[in-house]
Amino acid sequence: MKKRTIKKILIANRGEIALRVMRSAKEMGIATVAVYSEADSNSPFVRAADEAVCIGPAPSKESYLVIDKLLKVCKDLKVDAVHPGYGFLSENGDFAKALGSTGVIFIGPSPEAMHIMGDKLAAKEAVKKHGVPLVPGTEGAVADLKEAMAVAKTISFPILIKAAAGGGGKGMRIVEQESELKEGLERAISEAQNAFGDGSVFIEKFVTGPRHIEVQVLADMQGNTVYVFERECSIQRRHQKVIEEAPSAVLTPAMRKKMGEAAVDVAKSVKYVGAGTVEFLLDSNGDFYFMEMNTRLQVEHPVTEMISGLDLVKEQIKVAQGEELSFKQADLKIEGHAIEVRVYAEDPANNFLPDIGTLTTYRLPEGPGVRVDDGFEEGMAIPIYYDPMIAKLIVHGSTREEAIARMERAIDDYAIAGVETTLPFCRFVMGHESFRSGNYDTLFVRDHFKPEFLNGTDPEAAKAAALVAAHLHEERLKVPVLGAGNAHQPSPWWLARR
Repeated sequence: MKKRTIKKILIANRGEIALRVMRSAKEMGIATVAVYSEADSNSPFVRAADEAVCIGPAPSKESYLVIDKLLKVCKDLKVDAVHPGYGFLSENGDFAKALGSTGVIFIGPSPEAMHIMGDKLAAKEAVKKHGVPLVPGTEGAVADLKEAMAVAKTISFPILIKAAAGGGGKGMRIVEQESELKEGLERAISEAQNAFGDGSVFIEKFVTGPRHIEVQVLADMQGNTVYVFERECSIQRRHQKVIEEAPSAVLTPAMRKKMGEAAVDVAKSVKYVGAGTVEFLLDSNGDFYFMEMNTRLQVEHPVTEMISGLDLVKEQIKVAQGEELSFKQADLKIEGHAIEVRVYAEDPANNFLPDIGTLTTYRLPEGPGVRVDDGFEEGMAIPIYYDPMIAKLIVHGSTREEAIARMERAIDDYAIAGVETTLPFCRFVMGHESFRSGNYDTLFVRDHFKPEFLNGTDPEAAKAAALVAAHLHEERLKVPVLGAGNAHQPSPWWLARR
């Protein structure tokens, strides 16, 4: 395998992921190029790059998604490789192919692998040959209501209608009973067509009370593929993740090995190269089913880095240069526990609707085991043109219990004013018994959360909060003094859990 040395990388993305890639590249002695829209001209990632080029107006379809503009910057600045981050063109096989035709390395899998895994039906067909378990349902796109009804009756309600192209919860409808099928099918097709330009949908049996477990894989050009354990991603709103943790609280070592090996089989089914994520549904019986493969770096990759000690961006770059993985499956070990919460500019007390405004106050939490991946500074406005994520707050602890306590402290220390965020919701989740026990699924928001819990108008929630506060106060009074002063005053370090 011919090796190539990457000396300059263009990051075809923005915000926190652009910064995150730049940091690893710089540690490897690689120069970085930022591309930015007019809305991002004052963003930290632009200043952090060695070179930066404005590629157009704020709307992504006029800047970050314009392939020709990115190719021109690569040519003008003599770029060796492009890292796509996630979102935008990260899973666009045509972009990867266009780069390859100019001799620029795409830091990711082949266009062919992306095309197959980007089409859920083609992906299911590819992995079925390797014996990977699939949710019962259609093998191809549903032609009409008559076919949909026949399939639904065969696998029984409830069913899930899903767009064949795309993801992120778009083009997805849960249909509980026969009378809802016509409307659900029409809405799913319409939404898929609008979001992805492809109205093809298929049907699966809806797995009740499922957990969303995904497995990180890494593969090199020499045919070596490993799994870097799993991430639990079941705390979601609108089918999109808000909180992730690694490892999962429910997988046994045997289940972890079985799911990991299945994920490796999925990767090998398309001769995958680079970092990718295989997503599974885990039911209450412990059976798991392949959902899809994300052919890119995931938003939640930091929790895997925290428990494995790997830098996944560096591994991506090494593989793209033609290097062989420097470790085997047996070399990988889980160290401790990590949790990530996504800090979105959304109002969880108002159905998680996006919020816009200026970060009048923005102070990050600090201390042992706390990491913040972000792309904002105090005084910056949240652009309306892009995903409303402000930051990712990640913590690591020696145990799951310590990680939860550390996350609670970190959320309390995170000071944001000017916009509503998901931090209050994430704090609520950390304290909820279902989460703390590990006994939760993708329906957590539906089953356990109400907006009233955050604004203090729910009497039961207020009563529970009062009881917890009283208990904590009593416990704190028991803590011995670590210095002079009031005999009942706990140490500041104990209060901060640092």
